[in-house]
Amino acid sequence: MNSKNGAKKRVQGSCDTCVNFAYDEDYEQYVCLVDLDEDEYYRFLNEPNYACPYFRLDDEYGVVRKQN
Repeated sequence: MNSKNGAKKRVQGSCDTCVNFAYDEDYEQYVCLVDLDEDEYYRFLNEPNYACPYFRLDDEYGVVRKQN
């Protein structure tokens, strides 16, 4: 579901803390950078408890912890 394809991911729960959820200046909104296939996109939109397999926590302090 890449912004280049015109499909946008709705903000649901954990999307706002995901590394793959980034601001697109062309659309002036946040979009998912992962290119979901049709089945994954359908489940994401229609299943309230869908757990995205591409979710990665945007932990900006993770690199600092590894350096210690």
